Amino acid sequence: MSTGRFGVGADLRDWAIAAGVAATLLVTGLSGQHSATNLDLLGYALLTAGGLALTARRRAPVPVLTVTGLCAVGYQAAGFDVPAVAYLFAVYAAVRAGHRTITVAASVTMLAALPLAALASGLHDTGEAFAQARGALELAWLIAAGAAGEALRQAERRADEAERTREETALRRADEQRLHIARELHDSLTHQISVIKVQSEVAVHLARKRGEQVPEALLVIREAGREATRELRATLEALRDDGTTPPRGLDHVPELVERARTTGLDASLTIEGQRHDVPAAVGRTVYRIVQESLTNIARHADAATASVRIDCRPDALAIRIDDDGKAAPDTASTPGVGLIGMRERVTALGGRLRAEPRGEGGFTVQAELPVDRTS
Repeated sequence: MSTGRFGVGADLRDWAIAAGVAATLLVTGLSGQHSATNLDLLGYALLTAGGLALTARRRAPVPVLTVTGLCAVGYQAAGFDVPAVAYLFAVYAAVRAGHRTITVAASVTMLAALPLAALASGLHDTGEAFAQARGALELAWLIAAGAAGEALRQAERRADEAERTREETALRRADEQRLHIARELHDSLTHQISVIKVQSEVAVHLARKRGEQVPEALLVIREAGREATRELRATLEALRDDGTTPPRGLDHVPELVERARTTGLDASLTIEGQRHDVPAAVGRTVYRIVQESLTNIARHADAATASVRIDCRPDALAIRIDDDGKAAPDTASTPGVGLIGMRERVTALGGRLRAEPRGEGGFTVQAELPVDRTS
């Protein structure tokens, strides 16, 4: 509800109001007995200008207040006994924008200037001049316009504060819930996974020390324990992230590829194009896509090689991850949680994601993320 944002509808309403006020003032001025002298032509021009100035009342309330006030004094001095309607609209707009002190000062000046303008128009009776000024700008009208503007300003301010409070409350609750989940995960899973990892490491070590062949199942358990520990640690870091630590992003992708190599996967990374600073959300999404893809390759693909290719374009980042695993086009598969999460991240940034088996075998994940340089 910010008053600083103007759409086409608001502009049209402002123009309609300004044109209506200008027409009203001009018709009222023409209804009097005036000849086509230079002074009268000036009065007609001031009547029109005072009304049309209201088109800018939202964007520049104080200048409009000044212009309408000067126009009102001017056409009164030219002999036009016409109410200062445009000035009342300007008072409303200025008070609504929060310029109360300036509005009060301008209005007091107007109350003093209008009788002088009436005297300057040729009236010799001071009482008649004050009566004409009072008719042009009734004090009650002034108070009503100011009160209406102040009431609306206060209502908008309270609404803005309420909206801001709701957003802050929602963010605080989300942070509390995230930390609660992190604590639960840490308390319920970390210990058990650590036990599995340590026991499997000890079993493998003892078997090799005795010269025995290590069972394949035991090696799988050990590697699964290592991977589960890494993933749990990354999940807890993400949940506990309070914005003070740098987020994982494009610069950390080489670490993922190097980690994949330690598992026996022949992984390669290629980054093409000129690397620019990208928004944190885009870099984080690239990291998560590569992380999830390499994890799926290690778990499910039965692949020997994998390639990660990142193309840095002027307006987008393109990511492609290929493997030579056992996936085939005729293989029916149900998207897992990881793939669904990738798609949600990419869609939230306005990008596109394609994940499917290739005709020659293996699996491909392709994503394109727009990069807004103005953000």
